[in-house]
Amino acid sequence: MSTTAQATVRDYYDALRNGDPLEPYFLEDESTVKFGISEGLFGFERVREALREQTETTADWTVESDRLEVAERDAFATFADEVTMAWTDTESGEDRRFETRWSGTLVRSAVERADDDQNWLFATMHVSTAREL
Repeated sequence: MSTTAQATVRDYYDALRNGDPLEPYFLEDESTVKFGISEGLFGFERVREALREQTETTADWTVESDRLEVAERDAFATFADEVTMAWTDTESGEDRRFETRWSGTLVRSAVERADDDQNWLFATMHVSTAREL
């Protein structure tokens, strides 16, 4: 159970490494936004679809957190991190590796969910890299 926002971020990294479903970490709302290295997703449904496709078409994830900072308030939290991430594209066989910057906002879950004990959910997530794609 992720009782802190920081634990939720770390759990998300673990889920990414393990190929576990990622959409349970996001707020089910039209206001949810996720910016990836090469995409902008608006609304939970778009985020869910993209994360499912990502999980289906990638493998062998490495996620190395270098500088996680989390500020937790009553109903929300902010986070920022520098993350080295790498994976294999299972369709092309290409290995990808990026030095990235992550930031975003988590909100405390107002709804008790039977499928997990997640207390914090990503409302926004931004992942970028300084290098050209």
